Amino acid sequence: MRLPEPRGLLSEALASDLAAGTELSPATLELADRPGPGTAVLTDEDLQLSLAICYELHYRSFDDVSDHWEWDPALLGLRSRLERRHLAALQSAVGPIGVTDEPIDRQLSAVIAADDGPSLSAYMAKAGTLEQWREYLTLRSVYHLKEGDPHTFAIPRLSGRAKAAMVEIQADEYGGGAPERMHSELFAGLMRDLGLDSTYGALWNEAPAAAFASVNTMSLFALHRRWRGAALGHLAAVEMTSSEPSRRYSSGLKRLGFGARTSVFYDEHVEADAVHEQIASVDMCGSLVAEHPELAPDVLFGAASSLAMDAVAATSVLGAWEAGRSALRSRTALAA
Repeated sequence: MRLPEPRGLLSEALASDLAAGTELSPATLELADRPGPGTAVLTDEDLQLSLAICYELHYRSFDDVSDHWEWDPALLGLRSRLERRHLAALQSAVGPIGVTDEPIDRQLSAVIAADDGPSLSAYMAKAGTLEQWREYLTLRSVYHLKEGDPHTFAIPRLSGRAKAAMVEIQADEYGGGAPERMHSELFAGLMRDLGLDSTYGALWNEAPAAAFASVNTMSLFALHRRWRGAALGHLAAVEMTSSEPSRRYSSGLKRLGFGARTSVFYDEHVEADAVHEQIASVDMCGSLVAEHPELAPDVLFGAASSLAMDAVAATSVLGAWEAGRSALRSRTALAA
């Protein structure tokens, strides 16, 4: 995977430093402190790509970038500055988190029930064109080609029943040991069926900031022990809200004439996530909060953040289509 094309002064300076393979320049660090108001941070192309580049060093990294950068102190310092801005924007988007005496699974259900974000899956089921599907999959490829990996970083931070429950969920994400059944592989097959390049990271240059902000949120929570509760809440929200939208996405593909081979990624989620819902909310989050009741606000914040990021992405995509323009930064280079 090659370093992506810069989207501003910060990502340009960061990519230059990483490619040079020496050290982070003072000028790059200074650029990380440029102010960004409120939730605009979540759609800031330069900031979100830069944060994604920092996190990618913990995943598969980039061609011609030395592995020593992963734990470089100056690089971690820059990442921390970007994380603080991202986290502040998330907190602004989510608003106050109220905690009650009810079991955490019921509180999670209440957070989800209160969500009034736009439904991208409903649009794709009824009206999504082939070109819009290609754009949507391009955006989602930033996450789905590494599906499971961000949340998995949280597993060593857990113990007991919460840990076992999370492992059970994640084992399904990785196909239960069958490489061809890994959700990332099923998504890659879906991309290929729609004529897209399914190579890991190949479409980063086309994906908008909202795609990176969503994955950056997962990475931030799971890579920090401080936010392990939020990581579990985020995963729980994903599992609790995935089954019905997946059914609608599958329906949208079949409406366009695609068969079960193509829709298997979503069909798999219809079944798996219906089972995962109780495991995630009761066994995983319930056990964590029973052992660490002080983490209840973080669990709910993580769930609310997942919903907020879905709303940011859906608003961006649907707004672009309603205006008659592409939801991507560019529609070139999509074909395999």
